This record gives sequence, structure tokens and C-alpha cells, in this order.
Amino acid sequence: MSKLLQIKKLCISVGSNAIIDISDLAINLGEIHALMGPNGSGKSTLAQVIAGNPSYTIKQGAIYFLGKKINQWSPEERARAGIFLAWQHPHSIAGLAVRDFLRTIYNNLLSVKNKKILSVTDFNKLLLDQASSLDLPVELLERPVNEDFSGGEKKKLEILQLLLLKPKLAIIDEIDSGLDIDALKVIARVIGKRKNMGILVITHYQRILKYLKPDYVHVSINGKIVKKGKAELANQIERLGYKFLNFK
Repeated sequence: MSKLLQIKKLCISVGSNAIIDISDLAINLGEIHALMGPNGSGKSTLAQVIAGNPSYTIKQGAIYFLGKKINQWSPEERARAGIFLAWQHPHSIAGLAVRDFLRTIYNNLLSVKNKKILSVTDFNKLLLDQASSLDLPVELLERPVNEDFSGGEKKKLEILQLLLLKPKLAIIDEIDSGLDIDALKVIARVIGKRKNMGILVITHYQRILKYLKPDYVHVSINGKIVKKGKAELANQIERLGYKFLNFK
């Protein structure tokens, strides 16, 4: 069976500057991987590259999704195939209510898959059920997307999209920033229940990993994955910092 995501000898550049150099990274269905590292270590850049951000150039190597090379796929093609990115800094959309936004993207995905779109009534029932699992207030669904949202509300809205779209691969970029402890526990619990997808959680520290237990931990330094391990590796980093790895 093909791996869900596989990265082989990947070199990424912006202009003439190489910023990512990863020899191998593989994620299987049902696995939770954590990508850790200090600021500027290439974690968010890797997330953007997997999602298809055209600002970055693949100089060598390949990204495979379900056995298919996706180097040339557009962000839309990757999203429709089942790759989802929860943004570190979600954008606001003035004048577009959350409910209308979510119904549009949900039914668009159904249409691409040649499935029957949901009626307003059926979609609203689904939306309320999923919002309830995240302790999101109903009135938030009527507000413009992310406009005057708190940091926690923005991050919960990202996870609400994940719950509705049910991707095969979820890349979750620093979901723990801006969350209070209660919201952190809620989001970790909801993410942890997703057994029918692969998950890559990007974070600086162990805060969310105390509640969301990763199967594997990868450490990125200067655009390279320099160490891999199990959950204990995150505990070591929490205790000793990244300097204990002896990488500059």
C-alpha cells in the first residue's frame, strides 16, 4: 500500500537561496507526526510547500501523495485530493459569514467528487454538530470569517473546516499559539480522534503534545530534519531545549 505522504530528497528554494533540504519524510494513514524546531527552522515553509504554495521552487526531489508525484499540482488540486492546511495566521474575509463560507467549500468538495450537495437544513445540522464538539458558540457562525475573532476562535475555525472536509492528510501549523488551556485541550481531543487521516502537527514546543500524543517526532534545524524519534524526544526538548541536539 502506498504511503499517504512521502518526501524524497527534497530541496526547496526562494530565488537562489536553498531553504529546505529534506532527504526523507513519510506519513501513513492513522499516524500523528510532530514537526518541532526553533523559529526560522523551515517548519511552516515545509507546510506551505506540501500545500502547493507557488512562492517556493522545488529544485530537486519529489513529494508523493498516495503514490502520485504532486510537484506540479496546484494548491486546488492538492486540496481536492485530500491535503488540508490549518493556517498559522488565518486570514479574515469581510462580509462573508462563516456559515456561508463553510457551506460553499463543503458543497464544492462534494460537487468535485460527484456527490449530491447538502440542503441548507442538512448542512446546518452537520455544522452545528461539529461546532458543538469544539465548544464554538452558534453566534460566531453568523459573523464574517475571522473578523474580530480572538486567536482561539480563529484556530477553532480552522479545525472546524478540517472536521467538515475530512481530508486524508491534515497539516496543522502552530495550532497551539493563541489558545488558552481549555481551548488547547478541546482542540487536541478533537484532533486526536481523527483516525482516518494522517496528521502533521507543527509546533515550537511540547505544549499541545502533552494532550495530543504523536507517534513520531521530527526536529527541524535550518531547513533540515536533523533528528527523529518517538514522543520521548519532545519531552527531551521540553526539558533541555534544542541545544542538547548539538546542532547550530
